[in-house]
Amino acid sequence: MRTIRLYSEQPLAPGALITLEERPARHAQQVLRLAAGAALTLFNGDGRDYSGHIAAVRPGQVQVRIEAIGADEPESPLQISLGLGISRAERMDFALQKAVELGVAAITPLLCGRNLVRLSGPRLAKRQAHWQGIIIAACEQSGRCRLPTLGSVCALPDWLATRPPGGLLLDPEATSALATLPAPGPAVTLLVGPEGGLSPGERAAARAQGFTGVWLGPRILRTETAPLAAIAVLQARWGDWRALPPAGSTQHDHRQPLSVATAAAAPRSSRRADRR
Repeated sequence: MRTIRLYSEQPLAPGALITLEERPARHAQQVLRLAAGAALTLFNGDGRDYSGHIAAVRPGQVQVRIEAIGADEPESPLQISLGLGISRAERMDFALQKAVELGVAAITPLLCGRNLVRLSGPRLAKRQAHWQGIIIAACEQSGRCRLPTLGSVCALPDWLATRPPGGLLLDPEATSALATLPAPGPAVTLLVGPEGGLSPGERAAARAQGFTGVWLGPRILRTETAPLAAIAVLQARWGDWRALPPAGSTQHDHRQPLSVATAAAAPRSSRRADRR
């Protein structure tokens, strides 16, 4: 049986009657076609799931009665902040979605010299909102109870100026392999360039800020593949892939949750947005 998980920004508590916001209400009503009495789970980013059932369905309105609160779900002991050069719509969506599934704590889209995508004004605001939707849907699907932080689009030099030393820079010319680095501590920053890669000057600026260039192997990885490979290595070595979760944790539940957006839906919307 699939678990239906929906995100709500509202405070949640057992016994509360919640009127869902437009987005989850529309999906519950028009896509999932849920009726009164249907079981579902809500979360609001506080680290817990709240189970309940649909109390009432009216045109454009869905009410949920919260019945129980779940245990606090821990995040990875390694807090990964990802600085990601903006790529074309489908590739960016894919990278964001999978980075959330893999457990990153924060993501900042970066404007780099070799970006193939230029965003500004209303188009930038629309794209930022779209990315937030991708993150929410990925949390719904993957069972995460906390939303990774999505930073505002930032120029690479400005972002570098805010980062502490010790970050990692994916660089095909690096002489250090990611898998051989010493433990980074409780938090690490990962920088990945756009489709055109980072320029020599940008790589030099990152190193001047204390970033270490790391190599991911002999093959050329796409901009949407490279961050995921690096995140997987980091989680396997120092994150929450090192051991099974504690007994009783819902992280043991490998049922596929039913989320608001599917992987196939995001690229279609991305293609429409990209043509605009």
